Amino acid sequence: MRPTQRLRAALFSAATLAAALISPALSPATAAEPIRIGELNSYKAQAAFLDPYRKGMELALKEINAAGGVIGRPLELVSRDDGGNPGDAVRVATELLTRDKVDLLTGTFLSHVGLAVADLAKRRKVFFLAAEPLTDKLTWADGNRYTFRLRPSTYMQVAMLMPEAVKANRKRWAIVYPNYEYGQSAAETFKRLLKAAQPDVEFVAEQATPLGKIDAGPVAQAIADAKPDAVFNVLFAADLARFVREANTRRALEGTFVVSLLSGEPEYLDPLKEEAPIGWVVTGYPWYAITIPAHQKFLDAYRAAYDDYPRLGSIVGYATIKSLAAGIAKAGSTDTEKLVDAFEGLEVDGPFGPFVYRASDHQATMGAFVGTLAVKHGRGIMLDPVYVDGASVLPSDADVLKLRPAAN
Repeated sequence: MRPTQRLRAALFSAATLAAALISPALSPATAAEPIRIGELNSYKAQAAFLDPYRKGMELALKEINAAGGVIGRPLELVSRDDGGNPGDAVRVATELLTRDKVDLLTGTFLSHVGLAVADLAKRRKVFFLAAEPLTDKLTWADGNRYTFRLRPSTYMQVAMLMPEAVKANRKRWAIVYPNYEYGQSAAETFKRLLKAAQPDVEFVAEQATPLGKIDAGPVAQAIADAKPDAVFNVLFAADLARFVREANTRRALEGTFVVSLLSGEPEYLDPLKEEAPIGWVVTGYPWYAITIPAHQKFLDAYRAAYDDYPRLGSIVGYATIKSLAAGIAKAGSTDTEKLVDAFEGLEVDGPFGPFVYRASDHQATMGAFVGTLAVKHGRGIMLDPVYVDGASVLPSDADVLKLRPAAN
């Protein structure tokens, strides 16, 4: 070999060694083409829930990819804001599919947005896991082959509260809810279930407020003027905070029994601090009082990653990605039809323990906690929280056939 050739060979070897030291060998999963998850949500409109939700997704992604990914491929999240309205959501979802070439869709928060994306999934025959929308229509009246849902629906969460509502034995009820699909669905379900259990009940006031734009003073006063024995609340986020503060100022709910959806979730409870309404029976997420081993493992990992405590959104984001990973692994593919078949009956290990996606209506059986609000050390907490398994409050498969005509 000539001197110049020896010099070139030496330089090539040195360069190769340096590259190897700087860039360690890729694992097969890292080197493989990623599985692209198209995710859309109302990040600007519902930041209190969706910022923790995003962190939950990121934590799950890191865990899954560190363990080698799924079917030998890493997971990649492609997220977009859906604008908080159905039209923008359909446009964004279409762009994720056509421009970003995602393998499947997930996400959405608001119920009417989730329904719009579910309809797109049906028309385009693409897999869609709705993470958060709670309307019953998503899995029942408007249910379709390509749409599944993670969170307990309005029916499920109302049914979780029903034993306490019936036990209170109050005759005159008022209802307050945001006037869009989720609120309307929850209000109708509550009236139907309570009437069935307590036929002599009366609904003496019903306040349907614009989402995010409640005029809380007149709403609280109208409920007080109706002199109800009890109130069913469906308000959440900033609307809930405004309503509670006006009700406290006017003493509008003093001595009134209240059951309330979602009000024990840290996203909505924590901002109230010492103004949290004492004695309300709520669904929520008492992260500080859960002894489930799977939850402790999740809690430790979340705190280590973010130096913060989780919110309910964190659970939803984490369980969403874990569900997708489990479904893809079972299907052995990202093929839509195979993925749908895999999700029917799919068991997933979540922070609250194992749950299943039912084949009959594509609803997950992940449950929620029910407890009573109190104030401790200047903050709202849930006392005596009890986990209610979602399977215990869902209708039978036979009943689902009647509830889900469009998918039969």
